[in-house]
Amino acid sequence: MTVKPLAIEARNLTKSYGKTEVLKGIDIEVPEGTIFSLLGPNGAGKTTTVNILSTLLPASGGQGIVGGHDVARDADAVRGIIGVTGQFAAVDGLLNGRENLQLMGRLNHLGKQETKRRTEDLLERFDLVEASKRPLSTYSGGMKRRLDIAMCLMGDPQIIFLDEPTTGLDPRSRRTMWAIIRDLVKAGTTIFLTTQYLEEADELADRIAVLDGGKIVAEGTPEQLKRLIPGGHVSLRLHRADQVEHAARALAAGSFDADQLTVQVPSDASVDSLRKILDTLDRERIEVDEFTVHTPDLDDVFLSLTGQGKNE
Repeated sequence: MTVKPLAIEARNLTKSYGKTEVLKGIDIEVPEGTIFSLLGPNGAGKTTTVNILSTLLPASGGQGIVGGHDVARDADAVRGIIGVTGQFAAVDGLLNGRENLQLMGRLNHLGKQETKRRTEDLLERFDLVEASKRPLSTYSGGMKRRLDIAMCLMGDPQIIFLDEPTTGLDPRSRRTMWAIIRDLVKAGTTIFLTTQYLEEADELADRIAVLDGGKIVAEGTPEQLKRLIPGGHVSLRLHRADQVEHAARALAAGSFDADQLTVQVPSDASVDSLRKILDTLDRERIEVDEFTVHTPDLDDVFLSLTGQGKNE
């Protein structure tokens, strides 16, 4: 298995304001071309982490490395390879969509022809061609968010920090944004995503870290995190009523219903756990019509692992 180089790395990162510790020594590793999601309640330190890694805020201690560059010692090099979108679309309301993109081209010193080329490409890519000359007052929240990310891409960043990019969007606009993020990663971009939408992290992230009280309290793939929380089970609907009690005993079921022909077996949904259940069913010759695996979702993980956050 090929190990991808790290695009983002944080080592014992801390941030304090006087006696108030916002980050208490966190470690993060994000391989190139992946989506890493940082989850946490308000006040957990998500935005602070993004601001440090994107050179907008100095750390109190530890080290941040982005694209191979130290964020404190080589901030200009970091800024040359990243894009950042905050919680609210950073678009200029006095300009139309096309003019916003052209402004970013000039700020990135792209030259007139390259600015024009990238502007037309991004307007097409983000489905903003028809609205490109309209004032931003006519744009929906989703359109402004698409324009915001398009502006971020004018500099062709290798790494993008998305700080709660779908806040306030309706479900359709949110899913459109998810498709854009997936396409960016397919093209090789690395995404660092903070979000409070558990479904969003579950849909997008290759790895998730849960931040609470300035510390990372859990990290792994979405499936690994779900297995940390008890409550997973397998539901069986049997074919024969006379086998329900026998199945419940053989499988050490948590509960059963003879009338509904159902048996519920505690399980962490791992391959070994499911294999044992199937082996027992075969050995005891128990006939099953339905077999359903139920696992805790990220809502359960979030509520179990995080405390009551305060507003950042």
